[in-house]
Amino acid sequence: QGKQKKVRKYAAMKRMISLRDQRINEKDRAKAPVKKKEDPSAIKEREVPQHPSCLFFQYNTQLGPPYHILVDTNFINFSIKAKLDLVQSMMDCLYAKCIPCITDCVMGEIEKLGQKYRVALRIAKDPRFERLPCMHKGTYADDCLVQRVTQHKCYIVATVDKELKRRIRKIPGVPIMYISRHRYNIERMPDDYGAPRF
Repeated sequence: QGKQKKVRKYAAMKRMISLRDQRINEKDRAKAPVKKKEDPSAIKEREVPQHPSCLFFQYNTQLGPPYHILVDTNFINFSIKAKLDLVQSMMDCLYAKCIPCITDCVMGEIEKLGQKYRVALRIAKDPRFERLPCMHKGTYADDCLVQRVTQHKCYIVATVDKELKRRIRKIPGVPIMYISRHRYNIERMPDDYGAPRF
């Protein structure tokens, strides 16, 4: 005769006594939560990001020609691959004067890429580019660009990076310029400035 197998109960737990049980001593028992009375004069706090008043009419009123465009490292590299002139292609896309802006950290990223990206570095040092100084440490540009467009809503961000695009889409009133089919396109742009709306 074989031994009968004992089936183990799945996820069996020992039953625990509640801390409010009558059998537990008074000093060991869990205290009932004391409700605080709400002060009607106190300022009610909510963690909701405050949108600036410039976005009141559904779009950014600070954004107008000449457009200031924050350029990312990969945007310059992809422009070279697509054989596009940066400033001219921006003007063709927006039908207005464009001022490409480059931050110190983006410049540092391009310099770090080395000899292979010397053409990108030469383009970034173009006198038509406006240089923006950075106060933060390191050369990680994504955080810097997101922080800049959150504080000042007067920029268009030019990037091909999917992660950076995802972060910028969460900020209201900031258009994104990207490259597709060997030309520049713009995402989330108000109709009023003659640019296409997507």
